[in-house]
Amino acid sequence: MKNRFIKKTDKPKKKRQVIPLRLNILFFVIFILFSALILRLGVVQIVQGETYKRQLEETDDVSVTKNVPRGVIYDRNYNLLVGNSAIKSITYTRSQKTQATEMISVAKKLDKLVAITPEKLTERDLQDYWILTHEKESLARLSKADQALDGAKVYKKQIAGVTKDDLAGLTDDDKRIATIYKKMTAGYALSQVALKSKGVTDEEIAKVSENLESLPGVDTTTDWNRFYTYDETLRSILGSVSTEKQGIPSDKVDYYLAQGYSRNDRVGRSYLEAQYESVLAGQKSKSNSVLDSSGNIIETVEKYEGSKGKDLVLSVDVEFQKKIEEILKKNMQIGKASGGSDLFDRAFAVAMDPYTGQVLALAGQKIDDKGEYEDYSLGNFTTAYNMGSTVKGATVLAGIMDGAISENQTFFDQPIKFKGTKAKSSWFNRNGEGGRTLDPVGALEISSNSYMYQVSMKMAGAKYVYDGPFRASAETFDKMRYYYNQFGLGVKTGIDLPGEQIGFKGDDKTMGKILDFSIGQYDSYTPLQLAQYGATIANGGSRVEPTMLKEIRDPSTNGDTVGKVATEIEPKILNQVGAPSSAIKEVQKGFYEVTHGGSGTGARYFNDVPVPVAGKTGTAQAYYDGPNKDAAMTVVWNTTFVGYAPAEKPEISIAVVVPWGYRETSTDPKVNMKISEEIFEAYYDLKEERAKAGKDTSKVDQPINNKAAAAAAQSKLND
Repeated sequence: MKNRFIKKTDKPKKKRQVIPLRLNILFFVIFILFSALILRLGVVQIVQGETYKRQLEETDDVSVTKNVPRGVIYDRNYNLLVGNSAIKSITYTRSQKTQATEMISVAKKLDKLVAITPEKLTERDLQDYWILTHEKESLARLSKADQALDGAKVYKKQIAGVTKDDLAGLTDDDKRIATIYKKMTAGYALSQVALKSKGVTDEEIAKVSENLESLPGVDTTTDWNRFYTYDETLRSILGSVSTEKQGIPSDKVDYYLAQGYSRNDRVGRSYLEAQYESVLAGQKSKSNSVLDSSGNIIETVEKYEGSKGKDLVLSVDVEFQKKIEEILKKNMQIGKASGGSDLFDRAFAVAMDPYTGQVLALAGQKIDDKGEYEDYSLGNFTTAYNMGSTVKGATVLAGIMDGAISENQTFFDQPIKFKGTKAKSSWFNRNGEGGRTLDPVGALEISSNSYMYQVSMKMAGAKYVYDGPFRASAETFDKMRYYYNQFGLGVKTGIDLPGEQIGFKGDDKTMGKILDFSIGQYDSYTPLQLAQYGATIANGGSRVEPTMLKEIRDPSTNGDTVGKVATEIEPKILNQVGAPSSAIKEVQKGFYEVTHGGSGTGARYFNDVPVPVAGKTGTAQAYYDGPNKDAAMTVVWNTTFVGYAPAEKPEISIAVVVPWGYRETSTDPKVNMKISEEIFEAYYDLKEERAKAGKDTSKVDQPINNKAAAAAAQSKLND
């Protein structure tokens, strides 16, 4: 048997893996790209790192400020006069680089979430909106030459190319979106503006809050509006606050910007709100906003939450103020019912503490064209009138201070006549048959014109001869004004309200006018000046600055009690009258006799006042210069009163002014005296009521006394 030999074969060889050329090329490209990236990162970090760091610090961290609630205003008894009503608000803050197209996009989204009432849009508003929403079409209408112009000129051409048909094609949706866009552009970069702050519903707040990520710059917050508890009471004095749309007043832009305000900030526009803006405004909250490379706000971190404005406590007693306003209205009706009262349309009353200068009431009422009453409290220091015989106390003391007369000087009351003029006389001695010898007290009691004429002639250095010439220096006017100024007549009183006037100086230098000056029928004064003069007599010769502010308090922490006292307002004496105290006492005696003497011109009034009143009545022949231009220069009578109580140690001093009360030939209805009597009665009635009720306004945790009334006023505003 043959052996068969079988040849063994070798094991199969493994195939060698070969990387395709294309893959090698891909790896090589990736290697090159990574190398370039690493090189670039090295350049950025090592070579340009400091530059980019500096740019990041300069542009990406920006401060944004927001307003805080304004301080509130109370009366002296802690009744809330002006408060804040919180309201939901949807706001927008644009960055410095936000594009108009982005704002339009946000406005379109917001329109689907919030009900916006279209505002009255100008033609330019609609043209701007149409261009933004039809940009390609707008540019296509321009020639190549126009398109090559600079940006402002190109836009001007685009505006000119918008047709009436284009605007007519805008839908109601377009107009709502245009309204939102207009509000967005009303504010300045990084300043918050309200897109909707009235009638915002909880549902709208929820919808917007859920979509904030897609609404860059939009936010939901709480805004506030002012409410006034007592409607029109003191309304003109309290002042007003600008809206966000109005912003800071144009005439004070530089001042407010220097104080850190934004142009659209809400500020006090008038009177107390403006006077105490720095107190009421508080400190804005501050946040740091981080911006991306396009200038969009990507993160905001609160840095300082801000502080609410401090609260004002006025010196005014609102209950007393309201009573005086009703007294004025009631007696104005009586005056209007009498003859010759067609030009009578206003009356004023000031009440103050003669020792501290605190104004207890500053009331004024005016009848408008419709025959309705309106608050005219500000007329007490912005309008001026001839005050008549109420200034005779200043005339007596001026003569004594000048050395022209003695404290017990007597003159025989007689008609005074100069050559070529009509005789001037006292009201009770027209023909010389009622002549009598009077000292200062008697002259004030009976309101002798002749006595005052003779004082002024002595001051002028003139020797009186019946029907003779009157020769004196014109400087006598300045001399008399110098003494009158010491009482506050003819100068600013210093009240803490803007816009105070000083009255008008007579410009007729005929020397006989000095006689008219001496009886209050030449220069004119404001009701507040008359009140300061009366208070100066009452307190013994100190001219005290009147103030509307009693104290400043920190904000309330619980809404039930007022905050802690931050500042108490101290009395400020402007000057001491340069007359001996004995001379001032003689005038005070004269004022007492006016209301108590047998011949006193005010003796039949004030019988129902529980304490003795002292004062001086006044009637001045004047020329009408009111709103009825057809009646300009008509001869009318102003009636006035200045007085205080109790006569011995006064706690209240008042001035009442009734301009143009009746025409020359009509009968005086004594409106000034009725008002004065009722003011004193109201003051002491309130004092007695409060004493019986045991009201205490000196508590440490002083409650807000009119929470129910304030809540009702707030509710009325929000309805």
